Order: sequence, then structure tokens, then C-alpha cells
Amino acid sequence: MIGRPMHQQIPTVTVDGVPDPIPDGLVVLDVREPVEWEHGHIDGAVHIPLMDLPERLTELPEGQTLVVCRVGGRSAQATGYLVQQGIDAVNLDGGMVEWADAGRSMVSESGADPHVV
Repeated sequence: MIGRPMHQQIPTVTVDGVPDPIPDGLVVLDVREPVEWEHGHIDGAVHIPLMDLPERLTELPEGQTLVVCRVGGRSAQATGYLVQQGIDAVNLDGGMVEWADAGRSMVSESGADPHVV
């Protein structure tokens, strides 16, 4: 899965540290708002907006979780929360902006070309 330095308070990984394709057993959690999700997200990701995470925590599949948002701020908050709950979570540094800039695959809900908003 994803390796990471243990000295960081919020476990974090860069796009380069995420295997491509995403391996089975790695859960991708997108904590952006619905309008952001609709325009473009990682295929197979679970969508739970940050503010809904505490009450929807049981919807998260088991396994190491890669948490993403637009640039990494909201996902860092979510990662900190998940780690406190005993979940093996890692924040994607740079978020979906870095993901898209790296040319990594995305899908959209509208059928239009996926992009980050």
C-alpha cells in the first residue's frame, strides 16, 4: 500500500507515492462538496463531504484510506479525524489539483470531460 514517514502529525502522501492503478484494498475517500465531485473525481472513490463524515463514518469500507479534496486542506482535517477513530488514513498532498496536473485518471458524473473545480 502507501508508505509514509511516521514523524508527520497528519499522514500525507504525494501523487507520486500513490500506485497507478490504485490497488485493491486501498479506499479513496473524496471529502469535497457535491458540485466539486460532479465535475471530476477518482473512479471508484467514495464520496462523503467533510461535514458529513462523522455521521457517515460507517459507510467507509475497511482498508487503508487515501483522503482527497481540492488541494489538501479539507482532506488533512478528515485524515486527522479518521486517524483519531483508529482508521489507517493518508492525506493526498495537493489534492485533486495535483492529481489532475499529474495526468492521473478521473471521471465525471455529467458525462463531460472531468476537471477539478
